Amino acid sequence: MTTPQHVVIEGLGFPEGPRWYEGALWFSDFYQQTVFRMGSGGDLKPVARVESQPSGLGWLPDGRLLIVSMKDRRLLRQEKDGSLVEHANLSELATFHCNDMVVSKEGRAYVGNFGYDTYVGAEQRLANIIRVDPDGEVSLAAEGFHFPNGSVITPDGKTLIVGETRANCLTAMDIGPGGELSNKRVWASLGDNFPDGICLDAEGAIWVADPRNNETIRVLEGGEVTMRISTGRFGSFACMLGDDDRKTLYICTCSGSGTHAAARRDGRIEKIRVAVPGVGQP
Repeated sequence: MTTPQHVVIEGLGFPEGPRWYEGALWFSDFYQQTVFRMGSGGDLKPVARVESQPSGLGWLPDGRLLIVSMKDRRLLRQEKDGSLVEHANLSELATFHCNDMVVSKEGRAYVGNFGYDTYVGAEQRLANIIRVDPDGEVSLAAEGFHFPNGSVITPDGKTLIVGETRANCLTAMDIGPGGELSNKRVWASLGDNFPDGICLDAEGAIWVADPRNNETIRVLEGGEVTMRISTGRFGSFACMLGDDDRKTLYICTCSGSGTHAAARRDGRIEKIRVAVPGVGQP
C-alpha cells in the first residue's frame, strides 16, 4: 500500500471531476458551486460558477467547456466570453441528479446520473447514460446501470468504460461510428471496491477512486489490482493523470459528501508520481 506524498490544495468543499487540459488541472467543487483551474504551482483560478452544483467536465472540439449542472439536470456550455448557456436539458432521461461524464474527441458527451435520491435512503433504481451530441441533441445512450459514475474513452475512440458504483464493477461498451453504445459487458469486477471517478493509462489499466475504502487502485481488465494508494482518513472520490508527461496522479479527497462536508471544508487535491502515463478521454 502506497501513500500519496504531497497535498497540493486544502480547504475545498468537495472536489470532483478532475481533468487535465491545456497544461492545467481543472475540477469542480460541489459546495463552492465553482469550476476551478489549477496551474502547475497550485494556484487556483475560478473558471465558472454553477449554482446547481457542477460535476463532470469536458470540452467541445472548438475548446468550449461543458459542465454538468447536477441538481437541475442540465449540461451547460461556456462560451468564449465566459458566459454559461444551456447546451442540453437532461431532465427527461435523468431520474435524479446528473453526475460525472466523459466527452469524446468529436464532442459527444456521455452523462451519468444517480438514478434515485441517495440522500434519503430511497429504493435503489437503475439509471441511464445519456448522450448529448455536439449540437446539443439528447438521446438515450444505454440503460440499466447501478449508479453510473466516472467514465473513460479509450485512445482509439472505440470503447467507453464506466464505473458502476453500486455494482462494484467497471462496465465496457463499444462506441459506434455515430456515437451509439452497444455490447455492454463487465470489464472488471472490483470485489469490495466501490468505483467513483476513474482514469486510463497507456498500458490499458484504469485508476479507480474508491471513497468507501479510502484508496485509489490500479486495475487491469479482468479485475487484477496492481497498485493500491491509501488516502488515509479521507475518501478518494476522483482521479486524473496529468502534468506534461501525464505521469502525475491527482486524487480528489474529502472526509465525505453532503451538507456536513460543505461545512467542514476539508476537501483536498493530492498527487503522487506513477510509472505509466495517462491516455484517452478525459
